[in-house]
Amino acid sequence: MERSLVVKLTCGLDAPERANQALTVGATAIAAGAQVSLWLTGDASWFAVPGRAETLDLPYAAPAPDLLASILEGGRVTVCSQCAARRELTTDDLLPGVEIRGAAAFVEESLAPGAQALVY
Repeated sequence: MERSLVVKLTCGLDAPERANQALTVGATAIAAGAQVSLWLTGDASWFAVPGRAETLDLPYAAPAPDLLASILEGGRVTVCSQCAARRELTTDDLLPGVEIRGAAAFVEESLAPGAQALVY
């Protein structure tokens, strides 16, 4: 059974270390061959908007845009539907490949056989 990792990022620039850690874990899991799904919720939703991941600048950390690009290339990135609505974001506002989905999809991914969910 293939293992999957669901990473839920709940913070934005208010908690740069936590935000970068979630992106680092997701990108590292992709490099290790895991199936990865990154969920951006709350203020983390802004990272899905072009140019916004570049605003996360953390000394000695891998650049957030590179980490996000790695996850987008090898996995799946989703913005929470309620979070997107509260910020008036549509798929047209987001990086190519980023989806907007709801809680039912998060629960389905998190409860799938072999899945591990982490929340940052």
